[in-house]
Amino acid sequence: MNRKTETGRRSFGMLAALLAGLGLASAATTAQAQAKPGAEPIRIGALLSTTGGIAQVGLAEREGVLLAQKVLNARGGINGRPLEIVMEDDASSPDSAVAKVNALLFTEKVRAIVGPSGIAQTVAIGGITQAQKVPLFAFSGVGPAVERQRTCVFHLTPSQELNARAVLSYARDNGARRIGVLHDSGYGQVVWNSMKGLDREYGVNFVQVEKFEIAATDVTTQAAKVKAASPDAIIIISTSAAPFRNVRQLKVNVPIISVHGTATYETVKAMGDAADNIIHPEFIVSEDPLPSQKAFVDAYRAEYGKLPKHFSAAGWDAVMALAEGFRNAGADASGEKLCTALRRPFQGATTRYDFAATDMGGLTLASFTYSRLQKGQFVRLPYAAAKP
Repeated sequence: MNRKTETGRRSFGMLAALLAGLGLASAATTAQAQAKPGAEPIRIGALLSTTGGIAQVGLAEREGVLLAQKVLNARGGINGRPLEIVMEDDASSPDSAVAKVNALLFTEKVRAIVGPSGIAQTVAIGGITQAQKVPLFAFSGVGPAVERQRTCVFHLTPSQELNARAVLSYARDNGARRIGVLHDSGYGQVVWNSMKGLDREYGVNFVQVEKFEIAATDVTTQAAKVKAASPDAIIIISTSAAPFRNVRQLKVNVPIISVHGTATYETVKAMGDAADNIIHPEFIVSEDPLPSQKAFVDAYRAEYGKLPKHFSAAGWDAVMALAEGFRNAGADASGEKLCTALRRPFQGATTRYDFAATDMGGLTLASFTYSRLQKGQFVRLPYAAAKP
């Protein structure tokens, strides 16, 4: 089955040191007393894209998931029971996700699932988990209308329409009216589909829109057409470094606004000098974390020796939200009762969620933090998006 069960077997001393560093020394010193010897683990599944086209996303989520498991178990688990995670890789494929989720549900008998990483996988498996009343914490925003009927599928990232609104809010509020758009044929196309009908609402004009293939390594031709339209700002919707480099090579001097999917250290490193001054509507600026984010940022840096971004934070949030649900519903609660217990507000490291909202995530424009890249570092901007 190619699975790996993660049980957090590092020494308690190392975990105690980590928790002490987070200001949780009391939890560390009492964890052994809280844990029940021989207590049956609470078993959940993690279905992530750790290989394939969106592996960069899935691997970051995996780091957050495993860190949350480690910290929870060091605190004494969930009501004295350790958390066990059965890890599966869907290889960025919806078909593989269906096979893997069936194995998690019917062979591994997991109580809940964190993942998948991609929206296509979430749509594919959400009907299966919903029918079984097994909570699914998806790392995607609500998509097709059918998802709104799935009351046990929770969403940890914004919908593509909300992503589009976050970008357009910044453009409008900073005086850009003539907008050029460069987007790829994958993720970029999905966001653009949500953005293209919002021009009148936001008082902007899309003066030139250019599409490029998701695997393209040079989009100079498309970038030149956007430049020739003399836009006030350029929106680039892609997780590829190529369009950003090409726009800079053409010496385009108007603001460049991207989307939260680009706001990772790996992506901006691939851009080189082209990353400077790009604006991102995102969620966690680890160089300057909000008070609700600091414990997670400190734990992540202590564990991995680097700063986290929102994909890892979402992995942490999924596990922590589930743990709270088990505490409220009871470790042996039915799936339906657990789903009901989860449908409430939750303060995560990423943002504050409302899993009782109609989109089962509750993110709004106010959820976004805005940053500007400066020499590979994210700098928080004094800007908050408002409704049109």
